[in-house]
Amino acid sequence: MGLRDDMKNWFSVLFRLTLTIVFGVGAILIALALMDNLYDYRSPLSETPPIPGRSFTEPLADRVVFVLIDALRYDTSLKTDVMPVLNELRTQGATAKMISEPPSYSSPGYGTLLTGAWPYLNDAPVFNLDYENFYPLTQDNIFSSAKIHGLKTAFSGFYWFEKLIPQFALDIGFFTPDEDQHADRLVVDAAMPWLKSDDYDLIMIHLDQVDYAGHYEGGPESINWDQAASRVDGLLGEIVAELDFTKDVLLVVSDHGQIDQGGHGGHESITLTEPFVLVGKGVQPGDFNNVLMVDVAPTLAALAGINLPATTQGRALSQMMVLSESEKEALSTETSRQQSQLLEEYAKAIGEPMTYEAINDLSFHYDRELMIILQEVQQSRLNRERLIRFVIILVVFILSIVLFWRWKPSDWFISIVGALTFTGLFHIAYLTIGQRNYSYSSVVSPTQLLLQNGLISILSFAIVWVVFTWRKWKDWQKGQAVSKVLNLVFMAMVVTAIPLIIHILWNGLFASWHLPTLALHYLALLSLIQIFFLSIAGLIFSLITSRIVKNKESLIV
Repeated sequence: MGLRDDMKNWFSVLFRLTLTIVFGVGAILIALALMDNLYDYRSPLSETPPIPGRSFTEPLADRVVFVLIDALRYDTSLKTDVMPVLNELRTQGATAKMISEPPSYSSPGYGTLLTGAWPYLNDAPVFNLDYENFYPLTQDNIFSSAKIHGLKTAFSGFYWFEKLIPQFALDIGFFTPDEDQHADRLVVDAAMPWLKSDDYDLIMIHLDQVDYAGHYEGGPESINWDQAASRVDGLLGEIVAELDFTKDVLLVVSDHGQIDQGGHGGHESITLTEPFVLVGKGVQPGDFNNVLMVDVAPTLAALAGINLPATTQGRALSQMMVLSESEKEALSTETSRQQSQLLEEYAKAIGEPMTYEAINDLSFHYDRELMIILQEVQQSRLNRERLIRFVIILVVFILSIVLFWRWKPSDWFISIVGALTFTGLFHIAYLTIGQRNYSYSSVVSPTQLLLQNGLISILSFAIVWVVFTWRKWKDWQKGQAVSKVLNLVFMAMVVTAIPLIIHILWNGLFASWHLPTLALHYLALLSLIQIFFLSIAGLIFSLITSRIVKNKESLIV
């Protein structure tokens, strides 16, 4: 009988050890797949982009110049001592605060600025890729529209744009792999001949050193940040000196902000608020209400006299432009046509088709009707999928409770308290010495995210292990000791998995036709990292406990 009990006990230990390994390996594999999934995400319209429409008005300016100051925060842009040129432009033209949507990485921001569509739809990479992995925009954009209408185009800036802008859409370009002040000097020097001539109708200049200062020179709280912004302002002054605002129009915006410690990509409001300054021919000066990043592309289209980009979810900012009544009517009519087509194509692409009667009944003018209806169509499918996931999770939860209550270990209460203690310790350490921010903005690199939070997980569990097991060592048998430690590990895994379960319920595990709520996605990834390192900690401290119990008599002496 004693032998049978001993074998049963060791079988239980072996089973727990196997589950620990399976859960750990499964967690890290899912974590890697979760990240790869966002890198691989494509718009539901990637294979069926809406067809570009017609030009609805004559160009309002002879030349459109678009300056993108990468990572320039709205608050930095308001500092007159740091950016006097930009603030002087504010007094001459139309200015507003611009709002974007996560993820606040550069690549999806570029896609939104060029197409007028949010990241889930514009088909630019939603997470920044390496240069060799970038691909051209599949959706209609201001450069492709300009070429269709016979305009000459030019771009100078970071080399991601060399891949992002379709080759046929550019007449000339200068691209650099560097991001610092020297690179910006080269970018402006390359653009100067274009600005001095009348050969190009649409010119885009991308300046990157502010973003560089945020990532590599101390972040927005460092003096290096303001110095970079000041140097960019000087370059902006050189660009302005070559423009004639009786003929030309200039737009200055940013693609995202940065958090105080440097970094972006997440959902913080500081990373999703940017400056918008429009000045020149055809512009109505003034300080206007907030605009959206999706409004940039259709506004540039109206200024250049080209079609509204076919996937744009924004609107041309007519309140900032000097338009005749006939031009306003043409803009209203074309906006209605373009957005009705987009709504139809999107609904079809996600499997929620609308009837032609319903689409024709819609009237799009200068409000946000399209975005509201798109959200309703999207929400209809999301709600249906969430209901299915909720039922499945509820059934699994009930079964888990029944099984736990039937076979609950004798130390179940201590295990729950220990698991909650682990969670508390982990998050205290996370917020004080770790990422300090539950957001992708805090991620310097995947390796840093994994190792830093892995170390915090192991140290947190080590404290829990000592506090909740050391008094028991003298009373345990060897196999029993391992089982008790693993019970603590499993309960910590269950508590840690709660954000992952909420993510699955709300977003689904992987993105398919829509982007997840990134705050939940990040917490789910963090949960998986903790579970992986909990499994490692479980194996380590099971072994240590086993050795301690084996030598308990000598330890007691």
